[in-house]
Amino acid sequence: MDFLPIPAIDLLDGNVVRLREGDYGAATVYGASPAEQAASFARHGARRLHLVDLDGARRGAPANRAGVAAAIDAAKKENPAIEVQVGGGLRDLAAIEACLEAADYAIVGTAAVADEGFLAAACERWPRRIILGLDARDGSLAVNGWEQDAAVRTLDFAARVKELPLAAVAHTDIARDGTLQGPNLEASAELQQLLACPVIASGGVAALADVEEARKAGLGGAIVGKALYENRIGIAELLAA
Repeated sequence: MDFLPIPAIDLLDGNVVRLREGDYGAATVYGASPAEQAASFARHGARRLHLVDLDGARRGAPANRAGVAAAIDAAKKENPAIEVQVGGGLRDLAAIEACLEAADYAIVGTAAVADEGFLAAACERWPRRIILGLDARDGSLAVNGWEQDAAVRTLDFAARVKELPLAAVAHTDIARDGTLQGPNLEASAELQQLLACPVIASGGVAALADVEEARKAGLGGAIVGKALYENRIGIAELLAA
């Protein structure tokens, strides 16, 4: 399995931000231009970008369409081969279709947990282009911008959908997201053992050693955000991993 280090860009009110533990009241703004940030990552050789519309995740429908589109366009102008995965508020097939007109992959979380039939329909229509977002607190899934507990165990849900033609699963430990305390690789590795598709770890990456441990754990990739923006990891050294 090819390992991907994936730079992240989270959009809130049109800005590039990072939340701490999923708290919208604890957002740190790192820039006013998602497009410039995407172009920079692409210029440095990123093979994939992770874009999340945080307003959309909270509201239940894409809310930063222009910012996301501009970021994708800027990245692909720098590197036409770069792949982009986009999430946040993709709760119906029309929203996914619109997303996939520009992005390579659509990340679906809340709507998938609420309706496994919806996830199956999306995977049937766009096989290997749907990434399942599993965002967890203490092993249980959270939905609606991480603000509600779905009362579903992460591994139980993954077991029910493991036969679908998913592109990947993006697993986030919310308690570690934005904390620079290291990712929950044990939980991500459990998912990887269960699933045939790549599992991408997210939340808490603080150092290049965390990325290397994710690779050694047999995961498909690691999403890196705050550590890049606070210069804990250089973009060049991350992509060399």
